Amino acid sequence: MLRKITPVIISSILLILSFPNFNFEFLAWVAFIPLFFAIDTKTPRECFYLSCITGAIFFLGTIYWLIHVTLPGMVVVMLYLALYFGLFGLISSYGLSGIRKFFPSHERYISLFFIPAAWVATELMRSHMFGGFGWNLLGYSQSYSLPVIQIADIAGIYGVSFMIFLVNTAIFFTIKDIRDKKITFTYLAIALFIVFISLGYGAFRVKNIFTGEQLRIALIQGNIPQTKKWDANFREEILNKYESITRTAASEKIDLVIWPETSVPGFIGSERGLTDRMMSLSKSIKTPILVGAPTEDGEAYYNSAVLLSEDGRILDIYNKMHLVPFGEYVPFKKVLSFVERLAPSPIGDFSFGTKPTVFKFFIERSFKDKGTTWKLVKKIKFSCMICFEDIFPDIARRFVKEDALFLVNITNDAWFMRSSAPYQHVQSSIFRAVENRVNVVRAANTGVSCFIDQKGAITGAIGSEKGSIFIDGFKIHDIVLNNTRTFYTTFGDIFAYICALFVLIVILRTRWKNT
Repeated sequence: MLRKITPVIISSILLILSFPNFNFEFLAWVAFIPLFFAIDTKTPRECFYLSCITGAIFFLGTIYWLIHVTLPGMVVVMLYLALYFGLFGLISSYGLSGIRKFFPSHERYISLFFIPAAWVATELMRSHMFGGFGWNLLGYSQSYSLPVIQIADIAGIYGVSFMIFLVNTAIFFTIKDIRDKKITFTYLAIALFIVFISLGYGAFRVKNIFTGEQLRIALIQGNIPQTKKWDANFREEILNKYESITRTAASEKIDLVIWPETSVPGFIGSERGLTDRMMSLSKSIKTPILVGAPTEDGEAYYNSAVLLSEDGRILDIYNKMHLVPFGEYVPFKKVLSFVERLAPSPIGDFSFGTKPTVFKFFIERSFKDKGTTWKLVKKIKFSCMICFEDIFPDIARRFVKEDALFLVNITNDAWFMRSSAPYQHVQSSIFRAVENRVNVVRAANTGVSCFIDQKGAITGAIGSEKGSIFIDGFKIHDIVLNNTRTFYTTFGDIFAYICALFVLIVILRTRWKNT
């Protein structure tokens, strides 16, 4: 038994090391090779179990931080996500056996693309089924390798996952051929050629210079402990802290201030005193402020982002559309109501937002021409993703299609303490920036609060010698706005769906030939 699972353990460890906080991203390009050897020629059932074990160990090593919220929940999520690894093993086993039997002369060439496509298909399912949890997809391991991730503006995150898996598959086939004394590097050459083309495109895109209107934004990081956030005894302390940091930041000329998710400890709109206080702040600093706050409408409660104008008005509100199951609501509440009794902290009872709000505000610019000073008023449009909404590519894409010029992610990762969670979360925002070629600006309660440009580079962040999480402060940075439409923005995850269709066709065709 130990001999069987040793390669599986090695693959799991290599994958874990590819992600934060280790960041040995190059290991992802070879991480699956031990697993391939473990499941090679095995029965479908064995392939499923061995792949499940790989997934379970991987997710234990990467989403362990859920233990800070709930131990039973962490175990359930880990085992659930591991099933997608198992599904990949099962699909690969059925598909490869059929390919081997019915396409012997083209077996390796079809398999070379079938295996990565099967992986992409399971990642696509994981990102959508039961609300979706596309955390730590394989492609995210390359978030800081800028030339590698530029193809995301065509193929999305799944395109990068496919390319990594293609290299793993090609190396595996090459090692097998060498072992069997069949010296051929054809499969590796095909894979490396595709990587070469991709890196060439990436190098070209990294050199691009984006031009347009400059916008100066201030990010505010309050670093409020979870134990204080909703304790009424600390409300004044929290508001004073955010106000103080904001006024300090506003001593410089800025166009927009952004606070994190639920940074306002009360209901904006329905709590008159609190609402007036926030309006007075934006009016006194003469700058629009985007804040995270709960709002209510009748008996419905929302996790919201609220934009306050420079003259103290509420311009617009966005209500979070994709809520966290068992965190912000209980799915199938009539059946699963017992979960609330088992949870170590209260589960929210938020309602789903229904529309992709595009916030609008105006900036004033002055310039001189022939001794005359001209003033121009320009409309700025942006959208906000709350909490883990940035792990869903379709949400970001939908906002950009609605003409948002940049995206904001307000979040609170303090739940997960000093772990890899905040750094893993940033990786999603990096890909949303590249996919749509827009700036993504992140304001987090305890970090990571940063600015990400259209090429996925982090160009500024709140930080000190203590790091970028669990510190308070602000960061002022200029972003360049541009109005572009990428292939990905227009067509979405068409590449991933083509991969899924290819897998389905191969399996159906081989099953049909077998009848």
